[in-house]
This record gives sequence, structure tokens and C-alpha cells, in this order.
Amino acid sequence: MNREEVDRALARLGAERDAVEAALLALQDHQGRRLLEGAALSGRTEERWSVAAQALTLLWELFDRHSEALASARAVRSRRNRPGSAELAELSELLGGPAVTVPGGRLPEAAGPGPARLVERISLDELMERMNAWYATVLEVVNAADAVWSALPARIDLLLVELGRVQMLAVSVGVRPGSHPLGDDLAGLAEELTTLRAEVLADPLALWRPARVPAQRAGDTPTGAGPFAPAAGVVDTERFDRAGRGLDDIRVELEGLLRLRDEAHERLQQVGDLLQRADATLAEARRARGEVLAKIAATEVPAVPGPASALRERIVQAVELQQTGQWHRLAPLLDTLEDAATKELARARQSLTEVAQPLALRAELRGRLEAYKAMAARLGLAEDPEVVERFEKARWLLWSAPCDLRAAAEAVNRFQQSIRPARPPAPRPEAGGPVDRPAIGYQDERGA
Repeated sequence: MNREEVDRALARLGAERDAVEAALLALQDHQGRRLLEGAALSGRTEERWSVAAQALTLLWELFDRHSEALASARAVRSRRNRPGSAELAELSELLGGPAVTVPGGRLPEAAGPGPARLVERISLDELMERMNAWYATVLEVVNAADAVWSALPARIDLLLVELGRVQMLAVSVGVRPGSHPLGDDLAGLAEELTTLRAEVLADPLALWRPARVPAQRAGDTPTGAGPFAPAAGVVDTERFDRAGRGLDDIRVELEGLLRLRDEAHERLQQVGDLLQRADATLAEARRARGEVLAKIAATEVPAVPGPASALRERIVQAVELQQTGQWHRLAPLLDTLEDAATKELARARQSLTEVAQPLALRAELRGRLEAYKAMAARLGLAEDPEVVERFEKARWLLWSAPCDLRAAAEAVNRFQQSIRPARPPAPRPEAGGPVDRPAIGYQDERGA
């Protein structure tokens, strides 16, 4: 090297040395490193940190060797303002040749092919590359553990607090482990979160998913990233997220039971009201059936069903569950009762409709008879003997008991026919003459 090349090399190596010192001091103060040194580790984290801790110790030793070699080179350069050939040869050896003696032992992750040696002589550039590789190993472990510890323990603690609140809500509605599936689910979530928290604290790297990238050389480090770029990756939060979703689902169901506790009395009253209306409708159907049997002849009248006694027994059971606060058992029972009571009222109404059908038919015939009577008066047939006779016959059949509906319907039809005006014969038109049309106001049977 000439003098300019020596000065440039010294400046570059000095800048690298300062950057390495700053990086090592920052690593020494790194929160993740302090936590790793003070934690009771296990599993993958214990294995990785045992290697990284050795590398960190070795890094400081190599940094000292680098600093000593650089100091020796600076001392040679400071002998003369313009070094001679002997000084330039010595500086070329110190700055570019294998002038640094380092331990030959290799770390497990940094081991390469070939047997290990007790000591090695390498150049300052080779020493920097080796320091870069081992620093990346340490930094990856430290950053990964710190990322997991920053992401999960606090969130797990918050979820455990929320779990405690949900457990109190569960107890308030009678949901306990062993008596209801939701209670068992809450107990399982508590165990899972406690186990997960312990695993996170002891083995954070088990929940780290690295994005592997090639190790960067010191000269390739991006601006602002420090002397070495940290490894990238993500924290695996699948178990935590699954527990959070499970707790949300349980909370929604428990809030439904809580609403049931507030609405149970009103809903039970509504069920009772539906059954009272059903009983009243059945009583009306039985009364109508008796009237049909007494007043309508030759009619098949369906039987009226009795009250739903089994349903009332279940209402008593629901009231007992309400009084004892067993809301998780009351919820499905009350849904069933509401559905059954609605169906019971519909069944009572259908029975009343079927039973009272003959009476409805008689009422319809009576209405038709009165309408035809008014039509006869408008047509001036109210005094016609045949019309009067047919009206009295139909009226007697409809207002007598028991009433023969078939005969009464035929009598009403005959009375209707008696008041229907006869269609006048159509005159035969003469050739070229006008054609007479029917008189306006004529109505056939459908018009009547």
C-alpha cells in the first residue's frame, strides 16, 4: 500500500470499529438481552440463547482483538509523517494481511466444514465478517424473544382479566363447571391461557416465526439500520387469538342468559296469556259444539280437544327454574314453551272454526234469504203467492231447531229462482228492420 491507501484503510477500519462498539453497547442495554439473562428458559429458547450467549462473549473478545490490531497500525503510521518503505510494508501486513490472532473454537451455528483449530490468524476484514455473522446470530435471538415478550404476555394478562369478568357473569346466571358446557369451556380457557403464558415466558422462540434472509455484511447495512440489520419475522398468536374468539362466543351466550334473567318473568306471563286465550277458545268451541248438536240436524261435529295439561306442568317447572336462578336450563325450556303455547292457541282456533262451521253456514243462508226478500220487494213480488210460500218455507227451515241445512239451502235456492224475472222472448227481426235488445236492468241469477 502507498501512503494514501494506508490512510484510507485506517479511516475505514476506524469507522467500522466505532460502529461495532456502538452496536455492542446497544446490544448490552437491549431489553430482550436483559430479560433473557434473567429468565428461567426452556426448550428452543434455552438452546438458542446458550449459543447466542457464547457468541456475545466471543464478540467482545474479538472486538478487543480488532481494537488492538487497529491501535498497532495507527502507532506504526504515527511514527513518521511520510512513512518509508519499511513502515508501508508493515502497515500493509497489519491492515490487509492475516495479522490478527483469534481463538479457533467455533460456535455451533457458525461452524463450517473442516476440523476446528485452537487459534487462527486472519485479516481485519475477515475478522469483521466473522463478527458480523455472530452478531446477527445474537441479535436474531434477542430481537425475537423481545418481540414475543412485547406482544403476548400483556395481552394474555388482559384476556385473563376479561376471563375473570366473564366467569363472574357465568356464576350470576348459574353457569358453573360440571353443571353446564359453558362453565367447562371457561375452565378450559383459563387453563389454556395460564399454560400459554408460562410457555411464552419460558420459551418465547417457540412462538416466533422467522423470515429467513441472508446475513448482511457490515458494508451492506442500510442507512439508519445500525451496523447490523435485525432478523425479520412475526409472532405466532394463533393460540391466543383462538382463545380470544372462544371467550367472545361464551360471553355472547352468557349475555343472552342475562337478558333471559331480566325478561323471564314477562315471557312466562306471555306464555300464560297464550294458554288462557287457548282455553277460552276451546271453551267457546265446546259451547258452539253443543249449540250445533242442538240446533243443526244430521251433522258430523268434530270433538273438541281438552286443555294442554302437560304444557301447564312444564310451565310450573319453568317457574321453579326461574325462582332457583337456573337460567341456563330455563333458556331452552322457555323457547319450547313459547312455541308450544303459540301452537296450542292455533289448534284451539282451528277447532272452533271446524266446530262452528254449520252455524256459519246457517248464518250465511239466513243472510241470503233476507237479501232475496229485499230484492223481491224491489221487483214488486212481495205479494206474489208463490214467492210468499217459498219464503215462508225457507224461513221456517232456517229458524227451526234442529235445522236441516241441506233442505234449507235448497229452499233458499228455490226462493231465489221464484223472484228471478223471466227472460222475454227475443223478437224475430224483419229484413232491414232494427233489432230489439233486452231491457236494461234485467239480472240473471248471478246478478241477484
